[in-house]
Amino acid sequence: MTPALDQLRECYLRAQLAGDRREAVRLLLEDGLGAGAQVEELQIHVVRAAQDEIGRLWQLNRVSIAQEHLATAISHLSLAALFERATPRPALGRRVLLACVEGELHELPARLVADVLELDGFDVHYLGANVPTHDLVGEVRTEQPDVIGLSVTMSFNLPALRAAVAGVRGVSERPLFIGGHATRWSPGLARELDVAEAGSSPAELVATARRLAGVQS
Repeated sequence: MTPALDQLRECYLRAQLAGDRREAVRLLLEDGLGAGAQVEELQIHVVRAAQDEIGRLWQLNRVSIAQEHLATAISHLSLAALFERATPRPALGRRVLLACVEGELHELPARLVADVLELDGFDVHYLGANVPTHDLVGEVRTEQPDVIGLSVTMSFNLPALRAAVAGVRGVSERPLFIGGHATRWSPGLARELDVAEAGSSPAELVATARRLAGVQS
C-alpha cells in the first residue's frame, strides 16, 4: 500500500467511525479517484482494509455491534459508488453464482468478490447473505452457472459450508471456489472439500474464476 492510500484508509476509517457517509464516499471519489487511484486499489486498500480494522476493533470490544453495522453500511454504499464509476472489461460469456452460506450474515466480502468479477467481464448472479442451502441448491439447478462461489466469514458457519458444497454437488458438476475469513483459519479445508480457494487478492480471485470457467487470462 502506498503512503497516499494508507492515509486515505485512515481518513476513511475515521469517517466510518463517525458515521459520516457523505465524507466516506467523498474521500474515495475526490481524494481517491480524483487523485489518480484505481477502483481496484480503493476497493482493496481502503474499503476492505478499513473494514478489516473495524472487525479487529469489534473483537477487542472497542466498537459496538451497532457501530460495526453502521461502518459496514457505509462500506456497502462506498463500494456501490466505486462500482458505478468503474469501466467493466468486455463480457466473457461466463456466469458466476455467488452466495454467503446459510447463517452467514457478513456479506461485504462476497459483495466485493461480486464487484471484482463483474468488472472483469463475468455475468454475476449474486444472492447475498444467509442463503438457505435448499434455496442455494435450487438456484444452482435453475441457473446452471459456469462457476459457483461460496463465502463464509465466521468459523461456526463451516458446517453450513460443507452442507452447501454437498448440496450443490448433488445438482451440478460445475466447479466451486470458497472464500472468506473462516476459510483462511481452516488450512486444508479446500482440499478436504475438493474445491478451489478464491485467493486473497483481486488478481488471484480473477485468475481462479477464469481458470475454473475455462477462460484464458
